[in-house]
Amino acid sequence: MKKIGVILGSVREGRLGEQVANWVMEEASTHEGAEYELLDLTAFNVPLLTSATIPGAANKQYDNENTTAWSKAVDACDAFIFVTPEYNHSIPGGFKNAFDSLGSEWAGKPVAFVAYGADGAIRAVEHWRQIVANFSMNDIRNQVSLGLFDDFTNGSFAPRDVKIGDRARVLADIEVALA
Repeated sequence: MKKIGVILGSVREGRLGEQVANWVMEEASTHEGAEYELLDLTAFNVPLLTSATIPGAANKQYDNENTTAWSKAVDACDAFIFVTPEYNHSIPGGFKNAFDSLGSEWAGKPVAFVAYGADGAIRAVEHWRQIVANFSMNDIRNQVSLGLFDDFTNGSFAPRDVKIGDRARVLADIEVALA
């Protein structure tokens, strides 16, 4: 069975992404087409990329045990769903650093996006699409865009009904990409 990593891309205290990632995993539990695993960046504590060895040339041999654990978790996945916030009209620095810290682990794998921010995090997803292209990742066109003013109430996640359909469609699309 194919394995899809749902990457929780925020490492901030009080992050809203945890609610969003759990919402994605709730939908994933109803799908039998793949195995889903939540990969929370905070659990890996990936250090800033300072190694002299370029990750793409590291042959999955990293000089930090946290990066090695991150590498193994990502490498074990056949596809990904990035749960990403939008920070200052772009992607979060911690998530970008974790992505950049690896190389071939990403290559050629499908990726879908569930994004949240003031305007549905559409700019963050557009930036991610440019970034993942470097590893020939097949980015799924359909995405879930959640608005801080429409899908959250007083810090609690309360997605509109239409978003529930979007969530199911994105999971179905990524499973089809794996077939």
